[in-house]
Amino acid sequence: MTLRLSDHETGAKFDGDYEAVLAALQERLARILVAHILHKKRSVILFEGWDAAGKGGSIQRLTAKLDPRAFHVWPIKAPTAEEKARHFLWRFWKKLPGAGEIAIFDRSWYGRVLVERVEGFASEAEWRRGYDEINEFEAQQNFDGTHIVKLFFHVTQKEQDDRLKDRLKDPWKRWKVTAEDFRNRLRRPDYLAAIEDMLALTDTRWGPWCVIDGNDKKSARIAALTIIADQLEQHVPLNPPQTPPELEELARNAFGKDG
Repeated sequence: MTLRLSDHETGAKFDGDYEAVLAALQERLARILVAHILHKKRSVILFEGWDAAGKGGSIQRLTAKLDPRAFHVWPIKAPTAEEKARHFLWRFWKKLPGAGEIAIFDRSWYGRVLVERVEGFASEAEWRRGYDEINEFEAQQNFDGTHIVKLFFHVTQKEQDDRLKDRLKDPWKRWKVTAEDFRNRLRRPDYLAAIEDMLALTDTRWGPWCVIDGNDKKSARIAALTIIADQLEQHVPLNPPQTPPELEELARNAFGKDG
């Protein structure tokens, strides 16, 4: 099915008890992470999207009740000189999760076919080759047992502008706005073309894209966390393992028959 950004611009308000639904999702996600630990599973959750589209807020809600020992958030910025001297995927290999872990990427390897394409940081040959390289990279992770959830947060130009204005008015949020935000804003048509190509060429059976309508923050957060929970529950067994006999014996010795 073709993914179209225009299908995700209604900005419909969340219809329900937001706090209650969010709390239930967070408890569900916390249990899913424990299942990763117990069954030694690995997952990647990848956030892409426009500036001020709600990625950071959703990541905050996603991680609020997770055991910090078993997940890591990777905020991806411009590559260093060391990273530029190697294949563009090299820096991401080092950030992949181990057994019993979830890795959360705030932006990702898709920079190759988005910002690097639009801003000319990669040659046309490099970013065109990037689609196959990314698909093969994700297929390798999937076949090796790492599940990948890919979310793209979409907002209209008007909504993005309103959020940037609000950030500039708030002295405690102003730091989030950079000159890069305005540079990217001016090139929105180029980014739209790059995003549409990305969705068309990297939406695979082992790494499908989910587009989030980010025009209402609460609806977007609930939608994102629901998709993550639904997908991860298909990947990790939710039944706890049996208590080892030796542990049962230790408990009986310590606490008696009621231990």
